[in-house]
Amino acid sequence: MNQLDPSATSRSILVLGAGELGLPVLRNLARRAKSVAGSKISVLLRASAVDSSASAKQRDIAEIRSLGIEIVLGDLVKSSIDELAVVFARYDTVIGCAGYAAGINTPMKLARAALQSGIPRYFPWQFGVDFDVIGRGGPQDIFDAQLDVRELLRSQNQTEWVIISTGMFMSYLFEPEFGVVDLHNDAVHALGSLDTAVTLTTPDDIGALTAEVVFAQPRIRNEIVYLAGDTVTYGEVADKLEAGLGRSFTRSVWTEQYLLDELARDPQNMMSKYRAAFAQGRGMSWAKSGTFNQRRSIPVTDVSSWINANLASRRDK
Repeated sequence: MNQLDPSATSRSILVLGAGELGLPVLRNLARRAKSVAGSKISVLLRASAVDSSASAKQRDIAEIRSLGIEIVLGDLVKSSIDELAVVFARYDTVIGCAGYAAGINTPMKLARAALQSGIPRYFPWQFGVDFDVIGRGGPQDIFDAQLDVRELLRSQNQTEWVIISTGMFMSYLFEPEFGVVDLHNDAVHALGSLDTAVTLTTPDDIGALTAEVVFAQPRIRNEIVYLAGDTVTYGEVADKLEAGLGRSFTRSVWTEQYLLDELARDPQNMMSKYRAAFAQGRGMSWAKSGTFNQRRSIPVTDVSSWINANLASRRDK
């Protein structure tokens, strides 16, 4: 891939991870690569994942192989920056899909490896909220670590970078552990206020849109690309649950101060960090109009559709 040619296309692509986001990204890259001559998709996985006897893992590995994707063995946590850079250097594009499970320091480690490798193009794991708008020193220290990665990438001009901002994974909003939507008690607990907004996108849509961004012409470079399946307030979430499930939901507010106090009692609680950060509202949402998917007229799943597809079976419970 010629970095000076705006029509140059990523052809040798390595995806880091094959989890909740990595698999949709891989599926869609493999689909789109069929129309791009010379394209090859690879995925870096731990040997323990490839050799796992768990049926779900075996199913994922079988799907990856059926898509014609090459499996590269590696460990993002145990390998050094030098070791990762050697692996990355074999590709013209690396896409980080490992998520936060690898640890708070891993995004910077991978960014340093990407730059050291000299690859032409890097998509860091930044599939989330707008860290620039959020700023530093908030309740969620992972966001500061992501800002560090942005600063590093912006400080150089050897490797092009593309950041894809997606908002929260749509399913996460409905996770019982997150606490916003309590289906058992037909309640919505708004973070900050009922008018606080959040942008939501499904991993499947992110996968499809990421593939479109990767192969877009002219090539997207050194840019933050915004996606949105939907942007809603917590009050609107309650409205949509009522419309989709045919029953009433109570509404209450977990104020920013309440959530900060909760975090102070358990400072390492990851869920408390997220709740307090989202309650502040900054950088957690943007208008759907003007997003990459809206400009390209690419259909995505909105909250009402997600509720109908995933929660309607509980309508009478």
